[in-house]
Parts: sequence; structure tokens; C-alpha cells
Amino acid sequence: MEQQTAPPLMETPFHGFHVEHDAKLIDYAGWDMPIRYGSIIEEHKQVRHSGGLFDVSHMGRIEFTGKDTQRFLERLLTRRVGDMHDFTCRYSLICNEEGGVKDDVLVYRFPDKWMLVVNASNREKILGHLDDNKGKLKVKINDKTESTAMIALQGPKVMDIIGRFSEEVPELKRYSFCVKTVMLTKILISRTGYTGEDGVEVILPAKMAGMALKMLLKDSSDTLDVKPTGLGARDSLRIEAAMPLYGHEIDEDTDPFAAGLSYAISLDKDQQEDGEPFIGQDALKKFKADGPQRQLIGIKLKGRRTPRQGNAIYKDGVQLGAVTSGCLSPTLGHPIAMAYVALDACKIGDKVLIAAGSSRVDGEIIGLPFYKRA
Repeated sequence: MEQQTAPPLMETPFHGFHVEHDAKLIDYAGWDMPIRYGSIIEEHKQVRHSGGLFDVSHMGRIEFTGKDTQRFLERLLTRRVGDMHDFTCRYSLICNEEGGVKDDVLVYRFPDKWMLVVNASNREKILGHLDDNKGKLKVKINDKTESTAMIALQGPKVMDIIGRFSEEVPELKRYSFCVKTVMLTKILISRTGYTGEDGVEVILPAKMAGMALKMLLKDSSDTLDVKPTGLGARDSLRIEAAMPLYGHEIDEDTDPFAAGLSYAISLDKDQQEDGEPFIGQDALKKFKADGPQRQLIGIKLKGRRTPRQGNAIYKDGVQLGAVTSGCLSPTLGHPIAMAYVALDACKIGDKVLIAAGSSRVDGEIIGLPFYKRA
């Protein structure tokens, strides 16, 4: 039998930079991505204390134009978007008919178009979902992922650094964006991020990737305010901030109310003028009426052993649930974990045990998020 070979990994426009700077590269959702350049812990601390630059070009970027675009997005997204102002963005979910989460996304509203930023692992699935539900609506869908690049600049000193280049960007409100023209090319800058710190995400043409890095990293000294940072630190940063990750805290079997995402759901869309229900709305109405059957909790652990997804959680010898995400928190100095447990099975301050291989690790239920910037 002929052996099947895996397709080659996709490379972002910054791939040469990662190789040049000796990044440890891994397969992430089919992309050759940097997990770290040096120490994940040091890169994490760099973001918390100063600033980090992440290549997030693997995220999907999908543009929409056409007179029926708003109607189409209202049908797809759990959150109302018709009341958005131009140059703002909003967190939302895309659900299946059963109310499970197909993806969590950011939707951007421009004066003349819309855009979704989706998870890398879900891009093909979401593109198929869009095609399946477009019907006869007049909407043009354009996947811009491979023709553009995307970076995230995160950390308390980032806005001061950007202020050297722009007076407008540091004045942006959270979840708003602007479009700047640099060398006759448009660059989108949004005040968004996935680390629990202030900062921006930048979308630009792939051909400008190298120039952008030179501008932002022109000082290569050890005291540089912003340094290249890998996806390992991005994960530990988002866990400290209790931000959900697809495939961990949310998936197609997740009740989003249990995940604490009720703010991203507008159950009255069909009650608006010319409104229609979104995909999964009936199921989510039932979820809300019945109430969640489980809750997402935070756990502080003793020792240094990192909890892993799937590790069982016990209280008084009874299994409560399982870990969804965990890490050794560089900011707090001890392991932390998020987990789903049965509703009312425990409360803040309760002592639990985490099954980590053949051993048991002592833990305590604490509130989320683990970290919140001042």
C-alpha cells in the first residue's frame, strides 16, 4: 500500500525571521509556528513587564462585501452586529444548530465591508460553514489569510512605543481600530489582544512583513521594550487571564453559558426589526432556560507539577470534572488550571486533588481570572 505523506506545513510571512532567530518551530494547526525563541517563562515575563511581539498570521482573516453581508453575519453570529459603529470590532461565537461552539471569532466593521478573524484550526471548517449557509444572499467571501500577515504587540509599554509612530493609535478605545496608510499600503491596527495586557493587533499585506519587523525591532539590545515571543508564552498568558481557547474551554459540545460567554450571545435577535434567529439560537434559549449543568472554575495547585488537559479533579474521593487548560504560572509562581466541574459541586476555597499520572496534586478552588492587569 502506498504510504500517505502529510502535506507540507504552511509558513507565515515571518517564517524567515523565526528561522534566523533560532525559534523552536512546531506544527500548529498546519502552520510552522514558533513555540519559543528562548525561555517561555522569560518571554511570558517580558510581556507582563514590558512588551512582546507575536506572529499570529496563522489566524484566519475572512472579508465580506455585498449588500446582504450584515444580514448574513447576523444569521451566523450569536452576537448582534447591526448596532456596531464603523471601525469597531466585537467578540462573538459561531454555533451549530445544537448550540455548540463551532468557533469564537472577532468581527470587524468597516464603512464598506466586514471581516472575521477566526481560529487557525477552524478556518477551513468555518469557510465551509459560510458556503453552506450563504444561499442566495448577495455576499462575496474572500479568504485573505495567505495574502496578509498579522502580528500582536502586547504589554504595558507597547502604547508608549507605538506613540513614537502614531498619535492616533494610543487614543484608540478597546475593541476599536483604525486603518493607516504606510507607503501607499493600508494597515489595520486594532486595540485587541489575547494576553490580559494592553496592546494592539496589526493586519498588513504579506509583502510588508519584513519592513514592519524592522520598524518595531530596530533596537536589538537586551533592554529592548518589545521582544519576539512565541506561542508558548501566548498560551500561559491567556490562561492567567482565563481567556478560553478553542479545543480546550470551548468546542462543538460546549454550552457557552457554562463557559461564561453569555455576554457574546444576543437571544433577542429575532425580535429586532427585520430580525431573524441565528443558527443555534433555539438551542441556546433552551440552555439558558434550563441553566448550565457545569461551571468553569480556577484551581491553584501546590508544588511545581503542571496540570494537563483531561486530568481528573477529585473532592472527598468523588470526581468533579476535568482540567481544560493548565500551566506553571510565571507571574504567580505556582501551577494553575481551568476546569469544568458539575454545577455547585464546589466553591471558592474548597480543597481538591488533581490526578496527574500516578500521583495526586493538592489544589484549591479560586476565582477567575488568575491575573488582571492594574
